[in-house]
Amino acid sequence: MKKTLIIAEAGVNHNGDLNLAKKMIEVAAECGADFVKFQTFKAKDCVSINAKKAKYQLQTTNQNESQFEMIKKLELDLKAHQILIAHAKAHNISFLSTPFDLDSIELLHCLGLEIFKIPSGEITNLPYLKAIARLNKKIILSTGMSNLGEIEACLDALCKNGQKRNNITLMHCTTEYPAPFNEVNLKAMQTLKNAFNLNVGYSDHTKGISVALGAVALGACIIEKHFTLDKSMSGPDHKASLEPSELKLMCQSIKELDLALGDGIKRISKSEKKNINIARKSLVAKKDILKGEKFSEENLTTKRPGNGICAMQYDKFLNKIAKRSYKKDDLIRE
Repeated sequence: MKKTLIIAEAGVNHNGDLNLAKKMIEVAAECGADFVKFQTFKAKDCVSINAKKAKYQLQTTNQNESQFEMIKKLELDLKAHQILIAHAKAHNISFLSTPFDLDSIELLHCLGLEIFKIPSGEITNLPYLKAIARLNKKIILSTGMSNLGEIEACLDALCKNGQKRNNITLMHCTTEYPAPFNEVNLKAMQTLKNAFNLNVGYSDHTKGISVALGAVALGACIIEKHFTLDKSMSGPDHKASLEPSELKLMCQSIKELDLALGDGIKRISKSEKKNINIARKSLVAKKDILKGEKFSEENLTTKRPGNGICAMQYDKFLNKIAKRSYKKDDLIRE
C-alpha cells in the first residue's frame, strides 16, 4: 500500500514561545502527521536590515517593523531545538526543521537530523546548496518560484558537491500565502517527476485541504502543510495555516486516499464478489415458453439475479429450441 508522508509545518507559528512550540508538536502527533517541521535560522545571517516584508506579511504583522525585526523574534536557539527534538520523540513524531543559513545547516547536522528540507527561496543559493550537498542527507527540495532550468541547475549543484540524486524528493509548490487556486498548477508536479525522474511531493499553501488531497491522488509521496493552533494569532503565517481540526481531517483523508488508491490492478475485489449475483442479470423467460418453442426477442429477456446463464449469451440463444418449458421470469436452464 502506498503511504504518503505528512509533514505538519509548524514553521514560525510558535511565535518564539517554546511552550507554544511544544504544544504544536503534541497537536501534530495527535492529528496523525508523520513529521512536525520548524524553521531554523539566525536573522542576522539570512535577512539584511533593509529587506522588505512580503505583501502577505504586511497584512498579518506590524507594518512598522522590518522583515529582520519580524523574524528575529521567531528564532529558536540550540537549547530550544534540543528541547523540541526530545519532545517530539516523547510523542512519537519525527522532528524536522528547514535551515535558512549556513550556521543553521551545521546546527541541524550536529543535532543528528537525517532529512534536510531546502526551502524554495534557497534554490538559487549556491553556497547554501554546496553546504547541504556535502552532508549527503535525504533532501526534500521545494521548487516554488522556480522553472525547470533553475531546478536542473540546483540539482546539478547538489550532485556535483556530494549529494546522491536518488536521495532527493522534489516538492511542487506555489510560494504565496495563501496560494490562489488558479495558480497552483498541480499537474506541474507530474511534470517534475517526468522531467527529473525523482520522487515528488507537494508543499501546499492553499486554503483548506482539497488541493493536498488532489496531490495525493496524482502521486505525491509527501504532503507538507502549515498549521497553527489558532488562525487569529498574530504572526506572518497563521492565517494561511490549518487549525488542528483541519489538520486532523487532512491526515485522516490522506490515509483513506492511500488505502483507496490501491495497486492499480483492475480485479474483482473481495467485497464485490458477494454482490455479483445480486447486481448482474441472467437470461430469463419474458413470458411462458413451451418446450420445443424457439427463443426469440418476444419471449427472452434479461433480469436479475445473475446466477443463471450470463446475459452476454443473449444473441446465441435467439432461434435456439427450448429443451423444456418455462414460466414467466424463470431462469433459462439449457
